[in-house]
This record gives sequence, C-alpha cells and structure tokens, in this order.
Amino acid sequence: MTSPAPLHGPLLRERFAALDDFLRAHQDIWRPTPFTERELPWESRHPELAGWLRQRTLAEADAIHNQPERLHAPAPYPQLAAHSTALSQIGELPPAQAETVPATFTVDVPGRKWQQIDAFASRLEFRQAPGHWLDWCSGKGHLGRRLAHDGRALTCIELDPQLVASGQRLSQRLGLAADHREQDALADDAAHQLSADHTPVALHACGDLHVRLLQLASAAGCRQLAVAPCCYNRIRTPHYQPLSATASASTLRLSRADLRLPLSETVTAGARVRRQRDQSMARRLAFDLLQRELRGRDQYLPVPSLPTSWLEKPFAQYCRDLCELKQLPSPAERDWAVLEEAGWQRLAVVRNLELPRSLFRRPLELWLLLDRALFLEEQGYQVRLGSFCPAQLTPRNILLLAER
Repeated sequence: MTSPAPLHGPLLRERFAALDDFLRAHQDIWRPTPFTERELPWESRHPELAGWLRQRTLAEADAIHNQPERLHAPAPYPQLAAHSTALSQIGELPPAQAETVPATFTVDVPGRKWQQIDAFASRLEFRQAPGHWLDWCSGKGHLGRRLAHDGRALTCIELDPQLVASGQRLSQRLGLAADHREQDALADDAAHQLSADHTPVALHACGDLHVRLLQLASAAGCRQLAVAPCCYNRIRTPHYQPLSATASASTLRLSRADLRLPLSETVTAGARVRRQRDQSMARRLAFDLLQRELRGRDQYLPVPSLPTSWLEKPFAQYCRDLCELKQLPSPAERDWAVLEEAGWQRLAVVRNLELPRSLFRRPLELWLLLDRALFLEEQGYQVRLGSFCPAQLTPRNILLLAER
C-alpha cells in the first residue's frame, strides 16, 4: 500500500469539500459535549452504541483515547471511523537536505521541544533559498537560531520582554547576529515587522497569532512562509471567521467550544498530571450533580478553572467552597463519599461517550488547516500541507509550506 502524499494543488480543494460534507452531515455527534450534557442527542437514535459505551470503564476509554478509530463498537461507529480515517490521511513532507547543527544550539531547550523544532526545520524545502528568517511569536528564538545557525539573517518577534532579553543573550552567546524585537503580534503596527525579503516561520503560534501572520506575510509580499498552527480556539471573536472564500461559502459555523475539539487529544501529559486531571474532572462532575439538585434545574453550570490545591480539600469542603464561589445555597449534610463516587462513574461514561466525537478531531483540524491553505492559494502562493513529525511527538504535527 502506498503511503499518502502531502496535499497540494487541486487536492486541497477536493479534500476540503469532502471534509466539509462529513462535518456538516454529523454535527449532532461531534458538537454536543458529554461533560455538560447528561444525555446526548444521538443516543436515542443509536441506543445500541450508547448503551454499549455507557457500560465501559474509565480505563477502557483511556486505553483507546488516542486511537478512537480502532475501537470495535456497534454501528454506526465503524462506518464513521472508516470515513474519518480516510479523510484524515495526510502524507509526510519530504525532509530537506540534512544539516549538522552544533550541540550548543540545543542548550536551554527541553528535549521534546528541540525534537519538534528540529523536525519542523528539516522540512523547509523551498525552491529559492531563504535569505532572512523571521521567527514569529518566537519565545527565546530557538527555532530561528536552528534555521539561522549558518549565519543567515534572523529577526525574532516576541511579546514577552523577558523572553526577548533571554533570546538576545542566547543569540549573542552563540555568535549570531539575530535581532530580537518586542512586539505585540496582534497590534496594528505589527505589519511594520514584515517585508518581502523575509521568510516567516511559526511553530505552534496559537489561534489569532498564526492567522495574523498569514495575513500580514501575504500582504507584505513574502515569497515563502512555513507555519504549524496550534490552539485554534484562541481567537478574539465568539465564532470562527473563515479566511478563504471556499470556507466562507460553507454553511458550517464554528464556535470557540467547537474549535477546542482538535485539541482534546493528549499525548504528552505525565502520570501525575493525568491523575490530577481525572480527579479534578470527577469532582466537577460530582459537583454538577449537586448544583443541578440545589438549583432545581437540570442544566450545566460553568465553573472556573481552580488551582490544583483545591484537590487537597476534603470533598465535602470542596463542594461547600464551590457553592459559595458560585453563590449557591449551602448544601445539606449527605453521604459525600457516595456523591464523589457518582462523579467517578460519570467520568467513565463521559470519556466513553466522547469516543464517537473524537473521530472528528482530525477531520475538523484538517478543515481548519485547509481553510488556511486555500486562503494562501488565493493570495498567489503554491501550498503544500503535510506532517513534519509523528503525532507522538506533538499532535499538532501538520505544517503549511507556502511559496510564491
């Protein structure tokens, strides 16, 4: 079987149309969130699948979380999984010429982060060699230095003054003539930072930050750019604003909550972090049962994110403090252990009912990426879309390469 190729040319539009059809046809499955709704709209239509999922344990749900397409579940799950897998196929971008980067460049960079940077940098194959790299939302500029290690010009744009200062010191220590600049990427004057001779790059710039780069770079006439997007939900508007004419013509409308779906895959959290996350979610779900009772309304009540120190409180105290925070009546004495256990049982149900929804994680992410690719095409670029590293290294492993 031949491995899939990166998407380019007419394939971009073809794949977008197929993804758009798939997402629009199954909105009732991927939009509702089991965490906030006790009964999902699709359960009455697919009672066998719903009943089967509700019987499963938390451990069973977690074991398949990152590969939901492999679950052997009742219909229509296998059909949705097959369709999702076919639409999510995307090839790897070919590696550019191998380079040897001095080991000193990896100092101060966590191992996983360096692997991501190195993988990203190794896929930047352009017809014309870049002369001046521009590292957008650069942090300390590790990616920029990896690309400009051979002495090419480098400008790093970053909002945090401490990161700008640290990055400048690192560049000087490595003997690079890099220019680290403090700049709000979303401010009106950010456009002044880009010119046609720049090759902008962005590795995991969130939401509006990478969208802004695509708009500014194309307006500035940059010949080429490379972006690996992240955190599609970090936008200033309540709903997603499509970039391309093609996506604008779609009837699919996405809320910020919808845009969180591609990010619900977890591959990097350690065991302690996962335990804390599970305990926090189980307690929230138990509190959700309590607040529905206290308010006399069978409706979810949003709760702010709480410091992990709240998990150290006895469960009864946790609930009383949360009631006070949300200005609810103080709960009467009860069997708190039974309520807490009900939270854990609900967590198992929630994680299992999330599995059909998670079949749409990658299709929705690709829809969003293709909107960006088609926007760049409309601005006169030739675009290639493909992976730059395995998903185990980062689930946000897709890179947009654009060249005029």
